[in-house]
Amino acid sequence: MAVAATTAGSPAAGIVRNRWTQLVVGIFTMVMIANLQYGWTLFVDPINEKTNFGRPFITGLLSTFILFETWLVPFEAYLVDRFGPRLLVAVGGVLVGIAWWMNSWATTQVLFTIAAVLGGIGGGIVYGTAVGSALKWFPDHRGLAAGLTAAGYGAGSAATVIPIANMIQSNGYQSTFALFGIAQGVLVVVGALLLRTPRKDEVPAAPAPTVRQTRRDYSPMQTIKTPVFWLMYAMMTLIGVGGLMATGVLASVAKDLGVDKSNVNLGFAAIAVVPFALSLDRILNGVTRPFWGWVSDHIGRERTMTLAFGLEACAILVFLLTWNNPLLFAICSGLAFFGYGEIYSLFPATSADLFGRAYATTNYGMLYTSKGLASLLIPIGAIVQSVTNSWTPVFAVAVVFDVIAAALAWTVLRRVAQAHLARSAIAAPTPAFVPAVAGGSD
Repeated sequence: MAVAATTAGSPAAGIVRNRWTQLVVGIFTMVMIANLQYGWTLFVDPINEKTNFGRPFITGLLSTFILFETWLVPFEAYLVDRFGPRLLVAVGGVLVGIAWWMNSWATTQVLFTIAAVLGGIGGGIVYGTAVGSALKWFPDHRGLAAGLTAAGYGAGSAATVIPIANMIQSNGYQSTFALFGIAQGVLVVVGALLLRTPRKDEVPAAPAPTVRQTRRDYSPMQTIKTPVFWLMYAMMTLIGVGGLMATGVLASVAKDLGVDKSNVNLGFAAIAVVPFALSLDRILNGVTRPFWGWVSDHIGRERTMTLAFGLEACAILVFLLTWNNPLLFAICSGLAFFGYGEIYSLFPATSADLFGRAYATTNYGMLYTSKGLASLLIPIGAIVQSVTNSWTPVFAVAVVFDVIAAALAWTVLRRVAQAHLARSAIAAPTPAFVPAVAGGSD
């Protein structure tokens, strides 16, 4: 349902006030920070070759980034509610630019760590604000808005993976950090100038509930006292381990297996396997978020999670058995991302459905910190590989975690969610699931 601008002004001002414009701007800012996480794997070995810091430390920088990106989101969400999105996202853009610029000349572990911290804080501000803004502007299509916004982060680096890889090869990682860091930071600041918080008369009223959701608003303190919150937190952590592991070490895995110099023959062109796999991963990591939301409209949220988590487990298992084949290496890594990325669209919508709209940004911010917990295992994976000289035990653990999460979604989550809604004194109408994509009333 479109919402007309209610204040007078120029046509340009009206466009900026339009909630779809706000959604697009939010997605744009997410695209601009995607390389901070999803492009990092390209820099691991080049940094190690120049500094000899070791893979565990360099992959650990990704964990540091993710920790500060995720664990400060609840506090950053509070600041956004207090000061508005424009100022906060502009600050985030500046921090993002400084972080990669620092990486371009850093020569010590301390400087690289400071850059990771600054990048994490800046990226977290942008991420939390964009998702929170989408939820506020679209109470009638919450899942669609959250899914599209998260897709900007998941697929945002798809167009830049190959240019970054080529520039590292031709100009070195330092020049690449400087150019892309400054460009990304500036563009985030430009996007921030267009962001604004909606007034009550600028968004549609949420539709009368025809699906399972609470009408009660849980404060953050009330939310963390519920069993269903911690169940979702555990599931999100388990799935995050496999996805983040692939994010951080894919290029290193390809190098160790000897397929990094191989090409994938597409018929019309031959593309190096690592840039091709990373591009495919990023595209599927974006497409998965609205796609699985659409599936959940038809078969239910818990069933959708079971399918997606099971798909990731199967993809990683096949990956383990066939990763000396360049084409299967790329396809299986892409399918793993396709089963991983949907947690960033289904979980924010599920959180708002179970805990209400009033504190949706902060409540999901707390849930999102599970990604930081999962990131702690990234350097552990590199250490295990260095000790065993094999990536098999690392990815085998990821398969086990995926299977556990799928089992929890199928056997436990649905029952616990229903009990939570019953305690909230809210009836669960039919159908007994909450749509995550436009077309349903979520």
